[in-house]
Amino acid sequence: MLVRRTRSAAALLAAAVALTACASQSTTSAVPAPAAAASSAVPSASSASSSASSPLTITDPWVKTTEEGMTAAFGTLVNNTDTDVTVVSGASPLSPEIELHEVVDSGGEMVMRPKAGGFTVPARGTHPLQPGGDHIMLMGVTEKVEPGAQIAFTLTLSDGSALEFTAVGKDFAGGEEDYRPGGDMDGDMDMGGHDDKGKDAHTGGDDQ
Repeated sequence: MLVRRTRSAAALLAAAVALTACASQSTTSAVPAPAAAASSAVPSASSASSSASSPLTITDPWVKTTEEGMTAAFGTLVNNTDTDVTVVSGASPLSPEIELHEVVDSGGEMVMRPKAGGFTVPARGTHPLQPGGDHIMLMGVTEKVEPGAQIAFTLTLSDGSALEFTAVGKDFAGGEEDYRPGGDMDGDMDMGGHDDKGKDAHTGGDDQ
């Protein structure tokens, strides 16, 4: 009788050990699954970042609101390559005539004129387009540009490639800068009200 009880106890002990081992194996095998799922998500994020890159981009593009006539577009050009990139021309449905302009000191007077050679953006660098400096000049505008308006632009690069973007209409008031090449930039900024007279002033300013 003692021998049978001993054997029964031994059998129960062995069964308990086996169940514990099974439970341990089940718990261990479940751990790698979440890790594998997490690692598989990493490449997709990297791919998205890579596909979003382009040679030239522009940040915060905007257009000065206007009734009609003339206005200008601004932003910051960003070169994502290891070589200089040059913008040679621009186009927009808003204007039949667009020029790349700079503001220079001419005989003690700040005037605007087309920038020879266009805008050159250094390798891995930026080139600001801002009031009082380089900008995209739009002439012959016949549509009102209101705050929040979406204006399409295409900038052509020297290698024939193009940068397409949308600029937002924005009211602007600061230290005076009449966007008519040849105009005096002293006083308070008033970039609105460009009309046919503004076009005449622009033509005269280009002769300098």
